[in-house]
Amino acid sequence: MSLANAPIPAMTSTVARCHALLPAAGSGSRAGTVLPKQYQALLGRPLLAHTLAALRAVPAIERVLVVIAPDDAHWTELAGIEAVRRGGATRAESVFNGLQALRESGVPDNDWVLVHDAARCLVTPQEIGALIDACRDDPVGGLLALPLPDTLKAEAGGRVQQTVPREHKWLAQTPQMFRLGDLHAALAVARASGFAGITDEASAIERSGAQPRLVEGRASNLKVTYPHDFALAEAILRSRT
Repeated sequence: MSLANAPIPAMTSTVARCHALLPAAGSGSRAGTVLPKQYQALLGRPLLAHTLAALRAVPAIERVLVVIAPDDAHWTELAGIEAVRRGGATRAESVFNGLQALRESGVPDNDWVLVHDAARCLVTPQEIGALIDACRDDPVGGLLALPLPDTLKAEAGGRVQQTVPREHKWLAQTPQMFRLGDLHAALAVARASGFAGITDEASAIERSGAQPRLVEGRASNLKVTYPHDFALAEAILRSRT
C-alpha cells in the first residue's frame, strides 16, 4: 500500500510527543524549475529528501507527516515517512488539513507539532533540537527566527518613504512548534475567512492572543524560493560533507 494512501496509526500515550508536519503541496512557480521545487535535485537528491533527513535525525521527533497535493505524481515512498494527499489551495490550508489528519488518527491535542517548510532544506538537527528544548515547557510554543540584521526601508512607487527601526524585529523561520489542539483551533478560526492574512503558524496563534517564543536560528536556514537559491543551497550542503 502506498504511504500516500495508508491510514496513520493511532497514538495512545498520554505523554506529550513531538510530530513534524511538512506542507509540500505547492508548485514552486517562483523557483523557475520544471519539477515542483520540493522535488528538484540538490546534490543528486530531491530537495525534500534533505529536509526530511534533518527532521529524521532528531530523536525527539517520533513521526513525520508530509502533506502532498492530491494529484502529486512525484512522491515516492520513504522509510519512516508518512504522506497524506490532502494538500490545499494555500499553505495554511495544507497545514490545517495535515493537523486534521493527525487528530483523526488519534494524536492528542496536547502533543507538539513542528510545522516546517519543505523548501527549508538547510535546517540542521541541532537547530530543531534547540527549538524543542526551548519550547517543550513553554505555555504557548514558538518558532525559529533571526533578529533583523539589515536596515529596513518602507517604500512607495519604488522609492524609499522612510527607514524603519529594526530594533525588536525578527525574520520568522521554521520549524514553528505549537500544541496540536491550539494550532488546529487557531487555524479553524482563520479558515472561515479563507486563511486571509495567515502567513505562518505563529500568525494564527497570535490572533488568538498568545505570544509565541522566539528562538534564535541561523541565517543558513533559508527558504529556497528563487532560481539562484538552488546554487547557494548546493554550496552550503556541499560544505557540510
